Amino acid sequence: MRGNAALAGGTDRAAGPRQPHRTDQPQRTGQPHSTDRLTVGEIARRSGFAESAVRYYEGLGLLTATRTSGGQRRFERSTLRRLAFIRAARNIGLSLDEVAAALASLPAGRTPTRKDWSRLSRGWRLRLDEQIEALEALRDGLDSCIGCGCLSLDRCAISNPADSARTGGPGAAFLPAGLRRDSLG
Repeated sequence: MRGNAALAGGTDRAAGPRQPHRTDQPQRTGQPHSTDRLTVGEIARRSGFAESAVRYYEGLGLLTATRTSGGQRRFERSTLRRLAFIRAARNIGLSLDEVAAALASLPAGRTPTRKDWSRLSRGWRLRLDEQIEALEALRDGLDSCIGCGCLSLDRCAISNPADSARTGGPGAAFLPAGLRRDSLG
């Protein structure tokens, strides 16, 4: 009877819980290794990205995957670090082209080190400082605008009578320049 329980997915007291056998990666014991292969679902759950985003980034060449004999994607565990980088880069406003250029400068044969990431992020400091300054200007402008209650449009910094801002081109003309980057879209 014990043998039947094990075959049905139950436990056999002698053998313990039945474990699925994975043939797409070598059997290991101990700590995870950066070259362990993860499915698109596992990568999505661990990174917080949707599976469709993981596949999209792979299609753009930002991530690489191998395929099983059945055509299923397998990503190295180090892909999680690349996805964290993509999220951070996008959060500060880098375009996908800028993200691709940054990732292309990383070593292909090994997991990037702290020094590699530091080198890449150093260039973001000026950009972040500009965005912080622009956000502070926006915040300070909103305080005065909200405080006026729209009762004095002649003094309002974002009033646009007769659509005079149309000459400045598309977009939010009164938004501080640091927040109107083309790469945010």
